[in-house]
Amino acid sequence: MPRIVLASQSQSRRRLLEDAGLKPTIIVSHVDEETDFFNAMTPEDMVIALAISKAHTVREKIDYPALIIGCDSTFDVDGVSFGKPGTADIARERAKKISGRAGLLHTGHCIIDTEKGIEIADRVTTKVTFSEMSDLEIDDYIASEEPLHVAGGFTLDGYGSPFIPLIEGDYTNVVGISMPFLRSAMKQLGYSWPQVKEMS
Repeated sequence: MPRIVLASQSQSRRRLLEDAGLKPTIIVSHVDEETDFFNAMTPEDMVIALAISKAHTVREKIDYPALIIGCDSTFDVDGVSFGKPGTADIARERAKKISGRAGLLHTGHCIIDTEKGIEIADRVTTKVTFSEMSDLEIDDYIASEEPLHVAGGFTLDGYGSPFIPLIEGDYTNVVGISMPFLRSAMKQLGYSWPQVKEMS
């Protein structure tokens, strides 16, 4: 039976899988996300390209049967990709831009079944609406350092939750992996969800 391999260092993605009863092996791809090649793409295409790249990079590192899950997320505001801010200044600038507005959280997924030689890749999109945030609230949120290291500069499952009154679509997709998509992909590959939960 293949092992579930998560090609990501994201604690949120790992938690989603574990909370659903899965036992993933974590192998970080170390793919450079900030290249001109990826940055030239639309946000919708970029997340799929990065998910595929991460999954294939990890595939080269293992020699056992596996179901490899590669993901990438970005927040699309007026067609511009908001990835991980990295600095407080960028996080503040983006928070001001999205205050009182909505954007699209895209997560690209790539699942590779190494045993069957089959790959499924697709994107899931969720609309996220923000409340208006005061400068004090924005500064306080950035001081937590949480938004610096996550796509879009916000989390739905952490300190960012009080500022998000509405999401339209899949909650787990915003956290990092669309679990309904994952189940559907596993079904296409011929695995029932109880079988997937037995893999480790």
